Amino acid sequence: MNFLKILKKSVINSQLYVSLMGTLFAVFFMEEQNTFRYPTVFLIFITYFSGYLYTKYQKTKHFFKILILNIVAGLICALLIIYNHNEIRLIKWGIIVFLGLLYNSFFLDLYIRKIPLLKVFYVGLVWALVNCWLTLPEFNIPIFLISFLFITALVLPFDIRDMKVDTVKTFPALIGVQNTKYIAYILVFLSMMLAAQYLTFYSAVSFFLAGIVTYIFIYFSENERDDAYFSFGVETCSALPFLFSVIMKYF
Repeated sequence: MNFLKILKKSVINSQLYVSLMGTLFAVFFMEEQNTFRYPTVFLIFITYFSGYLYTKYQKTKHFFKILILNIVAGLICALLIIYNHNEIRLIKWGIIVFLGLLYNSFFLDLYIRKIPLLKVFYVGLVWALVNCWLTLPEFNIPIFLISFLFITALVLPFDIRDMKVDTVKTFPALIGVQNTKYIAYILVFLSMMLAAQYLTFYSAVSFFLAGIVTYIFIYFSENERDDAYFSFGVETCSALPFLFSVIMKYF
């Protein structure tokens, strides 16, 4: 039990886990498009990690330290891009970071997280842009749609988790838990169909298997479940396409 508490505090609550899951989701598409590069992987992880730390700690006594960390992380990311990519990649990265700031920044009168029902789509948008635009020479519409639909579906269980504490209107509060699950099912199904049509065979199979597991996690999502079910279980679904692709490749 103590081990689980330490794991939750040091890995999940620290935002390391969600950052790693987002990075592995991007790596799946990088491998599928033959654009895998370690500097890009580091860039994506640092961007996710600093972004989630900013969101979590901006209204706490630790915000100044996090702000300094974000500035250092931003400089590291800029150097990674300058020395390994080009100025176009730097502009793309800057736009994605700006969109992240719009999601949840206390100095704005109205930020995205305050707008009812928009949060789930906005998170899907930002993650999709990382996969279809930041890592590729040109904007890839199929990868954008696959990523957007899948990640939007994964955010909905978190709305179910937070439905009693959210201060803005969310899908579970508006249409109920079961109908929210139906929306998530449809989004995952559409992403799987697009993956089958546009991804390579092994990548499509990997994504299909990840979709099946995701269905199971969505089905059992309830407000009463422990936070670890969502922060560890549901969060892991975004890394499953990559993990299944590795299994298929090496086993």
